[in-house]
Amino acid sequence: MKLVFITQEIDPAHPVLAQTVDLVEALARRVDEISVLARRIESPLPANASGRTFDATTRAGRVVAFERGLAGSLTGADAVLAHMVPEFAALAFPQTRARHVPLLLWYTHWNASRALRAATRMVDVALSVDRSSFPIASQKVRAIGHAIDVARFDAPPVTAHGGPFRILAIGRTARWKGLATLLDAVAATDEVELEIRGPSLTPDEHAHRAELALRVQTDSRLSGRVRLLEPVPRDEVHALLAWSDIVVSPNEPRSGATHDKAVFEAAACRRPVVSTNRAFASLLGDLPLPLLAPPNDPAALATALASLRDADPETRVAVGDTLRTRVVEGHSVAHWADAVCRVVAEVRSARGTAGSRRPG
Repeated sequence: MKLVFITQEIDPAHPVLAQTVDLVEALARRVDEISVLARRIESPLPANASGRTFDATTRAGRVVAFERGLAGSLTGADAVLAHMVPEFAALAFPQTRARHVPLLLWYTHWNASRALRAATRMVDVALSVDRSSFPIASQKVRAIGHAIDVARFDAPPVTAHGGPFRILAIGRTARWKGLATLLDAVAATDEVELEIRGPSLTPDEHAHRAELALRVQTDSRLSGRVRLLEPVPRDEVHALLAWSDIVVSPNEPRSGATHDKAVFEAAACRRPVVSTNRAFASLLGDLPLPLLAPPNDPAALATALASLRDADPETRVAVGDTLRTRVVEGHSVAHWADAVCRVVAEVRSARGTAGSRRPG
């Protein structure tokens, strides 16, 4: 099988897109050949992979480079997988249709943009964590779980450390991440400390970061108990998770569910995770600790934090072990890559092309 994988960047140091390295490596272990098309490639590719880039100073230049790169990648391809950017699927559609190559899109986000609606009509299959993480109702959606490197993201169970209860929040300083609500909850909860780690990638995220920092500095209930810091390199995230007692993901409700991979990474590291996203019910529900809280409700979130702070250590360890098992079984990068290859085979079979490769 030959797969063409289209993404924004292949860069293990990127604060948001580093996971694409894992995806390419996992897919490469399951196919004969993988051709990567990205704006930038800053990491060595597997031995059976080739790479083409489409970076340019103008959008028109990038589109031309994209189409040329795709044309050079499609020879002998069994399928094209566009990663997270609906516009990539739309740009790929004319060439894949002309060559009868199946087109897939991986997307997990709340934004049901016009570009996504158009791309959904064009692709053969839309892949996502589950149906709720794809914000458009479509029979094309296939739920295949997230893609977490469970070997990298593992940590010993939480142990007693004698200090304040350690709460960690990881992610961009976007307003919809709910960090202001988390500050309210921490201010109302004694004997806890909070560390927020994440990048600010847009002007509004920088502005919100400044607002959060000012709140921490001027609120006596938070000063000295909350740290707002830059993200750590990808290879250090598991150690940061191991430092924490729990992880909190206080996202505000959006038009669709967002399955934040930081929640899965924390769960893989055996850390109880408190989330305000009901889409995580299958991961965080049916456990002896309150890991789901309503969004935009500081009092309810504070109650959940206090419950985990006061829980006996054995219960927190047992919950952490259960969460890791759930991630390993349904959300590992190996599970994800197996599912992608299975869907490609199914689509080709449905088209009557299984077992053969159309000429480029």
